[in-house]
Amino acid sequence: MAAVEHAKPDFGLKMKRLREERGVSLRQIADATKLSVGALEALERDDISRLPGGIYSRAFVRSYAIEVGLDPEQTVRDFMVQFPHDSVTVGSPHAPQHGQTPGTRRRGRVVAIVALVAVAVLIGAILFFTLASRQ
Repeated sequence: MAAVEHAKPDFGLKMKRLREERGVSLRQIADATKLSVGALEALERDDISRLPGGIYSRAFVRSYAIEVGLDPEQTVRDFMVQFPHDSVTVGSPHAPQHGQTPGTRRRGRVVAIVALVAVAVLIGAILFFTLASRQ
């Protein structure tokens, strides 16, 4: 039995074809955008369960489009047509189960470092004023 062909190629397949036509590798996109090759491959397979949810999916698609030389806004619109908003929102069955992407882990580390520095400055200020008031 022959496979049924879609009149319009899937979003991911279209992205892959355009990327290959332009001679851009997934590694080049990953290096430029800090997105993982695995997540880029998932996008090209239309496996949105491996993508971050909600607005992050759109930012992910926008970054991919820019690196491939496509109109980022039109590419995001095409993505949203194939994957309606409610199918890529945080907490949906398509959102990553572990809840973190490399970008959110990096932001978490930055927030932790900033918090530690703020606490250290606060402790330093308290000690400074305490010692200064004793003199």
